Amino acid sequence: MLASKTRTAFGTARPTRVAPSVARCGLKLQCVAQPTRASATKKQENAANPILFAGALAAPFVFEALPALATGGDFGLLEGRTAALIHPAVMGGLFVASVYAGWLGWQWRRTRTIGDDIKALKAQLPKPGADGEPAPASPLAAQISGLEQERKELVKGGFRDRHNSMGSLLLGAGVLIGVEGCVNTWMRTGKLFPGPHLFAGAGIVVLWALAAALVPAMQKGDNNARNLHIALNAVNVALFAWQIPTGLEIVGKVFEFTQWP
Repeated sequence: MLASKTRTAFGTARPTRVAPSVARCGLKLQCVAQPTRASATKKQENAANPILFAGALAAPFVFEALPALATGGDFGLLEGRTAALIHPAVMGGLFVASVYAGWLGWQWRRTRTIGDDIKALKAQLPKPGADGEPAPASPLAAQISGLEQERKELVKGGFRDRHNSMGSLLLGAGVLIGVEGCVNTWMRTGKLFPGPHLFAGAGIVVLWALAAALVPAMQKGDNNARNLHIALNAVNVALFAWQIPTGLEIVGKVFEFTQWP
């Protein structure tokens, strides 16, 4: 016959049975509390609170995005103001990068040509006398020394590699963001707007490609390719600067007809 004991768990009592042998030995059994259904439900509710809180924070952004969908919402947030401002923001940085790349290229050109200047000045130095007398002092010596010091500083600058890296950045990011601007305009309005900004932007992308195509010939020492590379990039920067006012007009329309995000 089994002895009976009572086990309590969070206010509920359950009878348990203890074997007679255990009861005779005087052993005590420790009861393990079992959670009630109410406590388990409460834990689930507490776990769901962070999710509900995050959803409440995100709701304004989701519902505010709906009015920004200019073409009916087929592309979601890609039609909003944030996506529309990616193109002008990045292009502004690329304009500064274009000017900087031009300066780096000019410094690299100076590094290559300064040796010819030094050689030409050395050829003008007075010759030593026929009887072994040293050559008279010449002001050209100081000029040559200054150019040689300048050449050392230019070599330390590593302008060739820096110019090549900046040119690669302009070509890759410029083409990508140029195309992105056209695609985003179509997403927001359902069409493109032929005009000075669009045509100038297309011309800039083409000039980037043409300037990059001349690099193999430039690496072989073709001076004509180098001069054409410089001319194309000079036109590119001028066209880029001329395009900025038309771009700012479009940015104004973006703020007028779109909403965050």
